[in-house]
Amino acid sequence: MFAAEDSGHYSPQRETYRLGNCFQRTPFANAHLEVVTDHVQTPSRSQPRTWTIVHRKAAVIIAPMTRDGKIVLIRQERIPIRQSIWEMPSGQIDSVAGGADLRYPSETMEQVALRELSEEAGYELAKDGELIALGHYFSSPGFTDERGYFFLARPVQRCKEPRARDEAESILDCREFTVEQIRRMIAENEIRDANTLGICATLSARGLLSLALH
Repeated sequence: MFAAEDSGHYSPQRETYRLGNCFQRTPFANAHLEVVTDHVQTPSRSQPRTWTIVHRKAAVIIAPMTRDGKIVLIRQERIPIRQSIWEMPSGQIDSVAGGADLRYPSETMEQVALRELSEEAGYELAKDGELIALGHYFSSPGFTDERGYFFLARPVQRCKEPRARDEAESILDCREFTVEQIRRMIAENEIRDANTLGICATLSARGLLSLALH
């Protein structure tokens, strides 16, 4: 049995979803995801329903802000969409709470975020910097349970000794953008990565990044 997660400000009656006893078939699995077919009893239906679900590791998404208020974005090749796009640094969480990545066996989620910032963008927190947790979101809840955890890192600076990037990644560029440039890129559909759009909306709603027209 598992339960829908409650909001921090809204506490409805908890809804329960029961896994039916017919089947849970796994047609595909690898180190990054698992595709299963579940038979689930939901609160809104009297009969169980069948649903194909992609279980995927959670991720961290980091908004790096420089001392002068600029945002660091990377431009990365994304094979599924056959394009390279501007994004916030991000990465899957492999090693938190007993994960399988033996290279980093004891990392906290915050350490994962800072490592991804260094590896992907070549930036690190300044000595007086702070890493602020901003909650999480679901990337596509109609088919996957994947969630992304948002962090604001400020102020950041270029690493004196950047980490080597993962060979599986193809990061083509890394630049600092003003808030006005970020706003324009979103408005003109130049930024269209869900992680980046989601964290920008969260930053704006919390008053940490002003994307409104003046």
